[in-house]
Amino acid sequence: MKLKDKTVVVTGGANGIGRALCIRFAEEEPRGIVVADRDAEGAERVAFAIGGLAVAADVANEKDVIRLVERAEAAYGPVDLFCSNAGIGGMAGGAEVPNEEWQRIWEINVMAHIYAARAVLPSMLKRGEGYLLNTVSAAGLLTTIGSAPYSVTKHAALAFAEWIAMTHGDEGIKVSCLCPQGVNTNMLRESLSGAGAFLVDSALEPEQVADAVVTGLEEEHFLILPHPEVRDYFQRKATDYDRWLRGMRKLQASIRENKA
Repeated sequence: MKLKDKTVVVTGGANGIGRALCIRFAEEEPRGIVVADRDAEGAERVAFAIGGLAVAADVANEKDVIRLVERAEAAYGPVDLFCSNAGIGGMAGGAEVPNEEWQRIWEINVMAHIYAARAVLPSMLKRGEGYLLNTVSAAGLLTTIGSAPYSVTKHAALAFAEWIAMTHGDEGIKVSCLCPQGVNTNMLRESLSGAGAFLVDSALEPEQVADAVVTGLEEEHFLILPHPEVRDYFQRKATDYDRWLRGMRKLQASIRENKA
């Protein structure tokens, strides 16, 4: 997909990867960019900088997502590219994480993608074209150390995107999953005292990720991997799952030793 003259929506657009996407997309001369975020002031700043439209929205609330799409269509016409980018890291831990925390991350990291698809797919299918870009994370392919809720929800988000691609790909619907490893954002910085610390050395800037996204959209890759090593890790996992799990246990052990 070329972004010129397209209508684009980006959730989580006030900061981090979302902000970088909005700024980078603006260079491609789209018809319009809608910057959506719970941080209304941040969304306004980004929208003002790129000449776009800011919409305050909580992606965990389906009514907000519906209203977001309606605002985008009213301002710029049918949505060509919906970037379901908003997400959270969630709590560290596994089965002991409280139900309310599991539910909160599920709503933002999974249901938000479903709400977005539900809101834009009818129009896209009717037109026979449309693009969904879901920010997933390498954790959706590889599983992250430390947080089961984050890993589980990212796997689920990837599976939903796969289903959309398989089910509607022949009807003109294109899907890409953005799966970076460490990115220099607030989410990574907040995890530096835990499992996220080992990602710092290979962390990319959000602007580098945005460049990879533009290339990935042009080439219409399902997986957009700003960190090329993620593809290698994913292939090793598929080739020898047991060996990969042993390697991840060693990584987990080293992280525990460093925290001790």
